[in-house]
Amino acid sequence: MQIDFHHAVTYTVARLAAFGHREAETIAYCSQYVDDATNSGTIKFQNNAMYSRISSAHKTLDYRNFNELANHFVWIPFHFLPGNGGKKAGENPDGSFVKKIICQPNSSVAKDMIRACIEERNALYGLHRLGITMHVYADTWAHQGFAGIVHDVNDITALDDNDQPDTGFLSKLKNFFGDLFDENAGKFVGDVLPLGHGAALSYPDLPYLKWKYKDTNGNPVERDNPTDFYEAANEMCKAMQRFRVGDPEASVPGLPPVDHEKISQLLRSITDEDGDARHGEWLKRIGEGYFSFPPTKIEYRAKGVGSWKYQTLGTRKKKDKKSDVFPYDPSFLGSDWKLFHDALQAHRLTVIRDILPLYGICAA
Repeated sequence: MQIDFHHAVTYTVARLAAFGHREAETIAYCSQYVDDATNSGTIKFQNNAMYSRISSAHKTLDYRNFNELANHFVWIPFHFLPGNGGKKAGENPDGSFVKKIICQPNSSVAKDMIRACIEERNALYGLHRLGITMHVYADTWAHQGFAGIVHDVNDITALDDNDQPDTGFLSKLKNFFGDLFDENAGKFVGDVLPLGHGAALSYPDLPYLKWKYKDTNGNPVERDNPTDFYEAANEMCKAMQRFRVGDPEASVPGLPPVDHEKISQLLRSITDEDGDARHGEWLKRIGEGYFSFPPTKIEYRAKGVGSWKYQTLGTRKKKDKKSDVFPYDPSFLGSDWKLFHDALQAHRLTVIRDILPLYGICAA
């Protein structure tokens, strides 16, 4: 999924789950920032204080995507949550171990992740962790059928959207790999991007798209993103409603009837290939009072002036250097930027150390 869903739709769903503007804004910012927190390492301050943070994403054509440890630390806990073949804890799907790693929508693993988030809701970074959890939860629908490791299971063929190819992404590959790339050799995409849904280009992330492909075994797969994305939004609403009451088993309604058709219709009708353009359309609806909460102006900046990082560290840089030293302010400890990174580490540790082992999955 892209910024239109992870930020704007997540904000909308949070408001419909009865969170106020400020809370929903925090949840939505954290959900999108999972895709933008590409820096890791130690932050050094002028008073000799230090803070260590991790990254939750790499750029699509980042060489670190081919590093197995990075896959396990980044793609598995934050983008391709293992589905254990749809089985519950203690059970194993038929076939090889990789079947346990493949992402599946709303799996038992995902539900355990939601439970852990709700049980820690009173932490100082509780809302920030909820935003991160909502990002990972939503991606279980978009990234279903793919795994956050370098493996042939991600090598698909006969990719078809019944419309037009993902020309923007193909152009990026052409520019990056030069003469090595042939846009007509679809197999090349899977070979150079064997991680996650690289071979499927951005098709899994486009909310309006209906598409199909053949998996690594030659089996036909048909995908209906509008239906999947709406189901994700509704289940996210239920998860956030349960978070609010502090009960992971609470019976909750999900999206209000007056809004569910509006969300479904927007997912299908906003068809710009560019995620930022679709994001702008959602922000426009939110600002106009299109949904059943008051009109509100929201925005998102990952880096630079107006971003959480700028508000906390005063830097406009997109990438930090090890030699950078920042002024320290006592407000740092309660800043949204730090709380996001605190929540990021708590989420990763819980998923890798506590949840996945219940399913017989050892990831780093």
